Amino acid sequence: MRAWSLGSTLLAAALCLMASPGCSNSSQPANAVRIGIDLPVSGADASTGIPTQNGAVLAIEQANAAGLPGGFKLIAETLDDAVQGIHNPAQGAQNVKTFISDSSVLAILGPFNSNVAKAQIPITNDAGIVQISPATTYTGLTQGAEAAQLRTSHPDLIAFFRLCTTNQHQGEVLAQLARSLHYGRAFIVDDNETYGTGLAAVFDQQFASLGGTVLGHEHLTRGQQDFKALLTKVHELRPDMVFFGGTTASGGGILRKQMADTELARTPFFGGDGIGDAQFITDAGPGADRTYFTIAAADASKLPSAQTFIAAYKDRFKSDVGPYSANAYASAQVAIAAISAAISAAGNKMPTRDAVLRAVAATKNLDTPIGKISFDHNGDTTNPILSAYEIVGGKPVFRKQLAYGH
Repeated sequence: MRAWSLGSTLLAAALCLMASPGCSNSSQPANAVRIGIDLPVSGADASTGIPTQNGAVLAIEQANAAGLPGGFKLIAETLDDAVQGIHNPAQGAQNVKTFISDSSVLAILGPFNSNVAKAQIPITNDAGIVQISPATTYTGLTQGAEAAQLRTSHPDLIAFFRLCTTNQHQGEVLAQLARSLHYGRAFIVDDNETYGTGLAAVFDQQFASLGGTVLGHEHLTRGQQDFKALLTKVHELRPDMVFFGGTTASGGGILRKQMADTELARTPFFGGDGIGDAQFITDAGPGADRTYFTIAAADASKLPSAQTFIAAYKDRFKSDVGPYSANAYASAQVAIAAISAAISAAGNKMPTRDAVLRAVAATKNLDTPIGKISFDHNGDTTNPILSAYEIVGGKPVFRKQLAYGH
């Protein structure tokens, strides 16, 4: 896969604002069904947020061109959950409240970040509106006691679905990759956010279970920019790798860049999909090389089923797809298929949110660029795929792809 370009994604955003019916509130038809899209599309998160949003918008545009039952038209309502350039749970919560207040919004796509999802799920569960995320990987959003605690209004109602794999798989694969490369002494740093701490905990346990030694585990402070004291401590312990649980926006790229100042420049750096973006490479500079990361999705360029989507995306946005563009397109496909089914079931009239939610839950083997989509009883995809990369010469180089179908 080629490096994901921040410049090209910003251009795509401008094109979207100028040309997409999903990005404008003007001249909206009376028989409109709206799909809310909540993603971080500004600041450090934009290099992945914008191409993810574009994937969803493309699916909506194509559905409108093909036509919906009853002559309905889809409108993409897009909101940014980044504040001062960083994804923000409080803003994400406000965004879904804004969507919910509009009765014509029948589904919500997003968010991108797990701590934002954690703030949103109780709200969408209470409202009974379906939410489909292309990228949130924290395992506790859908599984176990923590997931149940997010559904206090309707404990038995699953309204949150996702098309990506989980931190459990990412952490396991990263630990296995590190050990296969004969790294045995790791220092772990996380950003003290939902996603980062969850991923770091899985890596910590898995790395130790495979015979590795964890020399230490530190948490960053939100907004921290100077890591030299921490890295001096890390250097003194002589690790042969550093693991980061977190995102570029929470300091991943800067941390990697500053490793060079404490003689850790050639020490391999590992992380999950939170650092799998163009902004990480920009922030880390020459130090980006020798970084290994996972994306909790398929590499679309490797999938025969995704080639038509990729061509359409490039034609529409004049840029390459991002790591979660195909997942977002597929998420929108799920929502659109459910909305269409619900419209037909309502006699070509405006359906209820409950009808759309039930149609999403009943999704079985829906053809998408990332494969056939179905959901299990937790709302997780039954066809999760994970991809692994290494940054070489300032570009992500594909290493392997793993499927966890069930």
